[in-house]
Amino acid sequence: MFAALTGLGLSTAAGLNAYIPLLVVGVLANVTDAVKLPDGYGWLSNWGVLAVIAVLLVAEIVLDKVPAVDSVNDAIQTAVRPVSGGVVFSATNAAAELDHSTWMTEHPWVGWLLGIAVALAVHVLKATARPVINAGTAGVGAPVVSTVEDAGSLGMSLIAVFVPILVVVVLVLLALLGWWTFRKVRRFRLRRSRRPAG
Repeated sequence: MFAALTGLGLSTAAGLNAYIPLLVVGVLANVTDAVKLPDGYGWLSNWGVLAVIAVLLVAEIVLDKVPAVDSVNDAIQTAVRPVSGGVVFSATNAAAELDHSTWMTEHPWVGWLLGIAVALAVHVLKATARPVINAGTAGVGAPVVSTVEDAGSLGMSLIAVFVPILVVVVLVLLALLGWWTFRKVRRFRLRRSRRPAG
């Protein structure tokens, strides 16, 4: 169970920012015993790979805070964030040893699929809400919301690794936030469509 919660938490974080959970997993695999990477994922703890991920993270942090550019970045990240979610979910399946379960180890595609699905769902929520936030705040909200998303991604990554049971609470809160955001976006679009032209 803890392995699945860790994977779900990390893939949720990847939906907000593709590079933060990759960096957290890679660095923690190098400097602590908290993360043990399974066979085939050693590349994720390579310092050269981590340096490239860090450069991509800096670019993502900057681009995501600029109104309009953030939407272009989200379009590009539609492919990147789900893949990152699949990687971090399956790369942490070594924690299944703690659960004394071999099911995830015997079915690695499940980790990939779950990670991709969760990261994609979070990404779609983020990408749908951002243009509405930009329009509603004349672009002022973009850097604020982006900073909150980055902090959320980092926080969720650390919670997923060190206190995976809290992932359930965070996912429930995220689901409530998603429902609230969906309603706000719907109302915003409805108001815009009812405005008289001209």
